[in-house]
Amino acid sequence: MQEFSQVRKATTGCFMAGSDKRKQSLYFPEEMLKEIQEEATRQDRSLSWIVQKAWKISRKEIMKYPLGERIPRGRRRALARASEVFAQSF
Repeated sequence: MQEFSQVRKATTGCFMAGSDKRKQSLYFPEEMLKEIQEEATRQDRSLSWIVQKAWKISRKEIMKYPLGERIPRGRRRALARASEVFAQSF
């Protein structure tokens, strides 16, 4: 079973420019989290900033996924490979 690491961002209780900050737990495969941490260090940015930018870059593509349908096993593997390639592009 693949190891997963957890990232937690503490709530500051502050509101900035209409966006709220909420505590949220996100789970990443250990190797992916390591890559995100390395990129955050390289850019002198927070993990949160890196993940938010990744979401903004990939959002349009993710929105193309069908709603409420289970992803077939073969397609799931292809998506996992695509996310690995995406992670390597950072």
